[in-house]
Amino acid sequence: MEKRITTPLTEDVIKELRAGDKVLITGYIYTARDAAHKRMVEALQRGKELPIDLKGQIIYYVGPTPPKPGQVIGSAGPTTAIRMDKYVEPLLKLGLKGMIGKGYRSPQVRELLKKYKAVYFAAVGGVATLLQKHIKSSELIAYEDLGTEAIRRLYVEDFPVVVANDIYGGDVFEEGRKKFAKIDV
Repeated sequence: MEKRITTPLTEDVIKELRAGDKVLITGYIYTARDAAHKRMVEALQRGKELPIDLKGQIIYYVGPTPPKPGQVIGSAGPTTAIRMDKYVEPLLKLGLKGMIGKGYRSPQVRELLKKYKAVYFAAVGGVATLLQKHIKSSELIAYEDLGTEAIRRLYVEDFPVVVANDIYGGDVFEEGRKKFAKIDV
């Protein structure tokens, strides 16, 4: 059974999510990849405010391609999440509650998710066209000079993800490895 959630996320919603849960997200989410994360963290280190309020928000690790005529957005598949790990804590401190990417997270990030009560969702890589269909609007918010890596605000409907890491230490990747290690070949 799939769980339906809406943004912004609250701690009550976060407490109900467990690693392995299939989730459909509706609401606004933000895009940011490596360059945007670096710029945001550098701004915070200089005492500057961010161009977005992260409280209760989800960041999708994606650099969407430009849309073709008649499209809201181009290809919008997830990028590898571990590349953002060094930037996670300052954003969690500001109230970021969810991240969407591809692949596993470091042990340090998994601990930060427990500490700051946030979740990491995995989106399936290689199905950018499918994910694109769940994106209903896209608005450039900041760092236009970064091109596809600029921060955008997306409105998504029933955006499909899986809870990869929850606030209880659950890790869908670790659980999967343990499960398959028991299989006799």
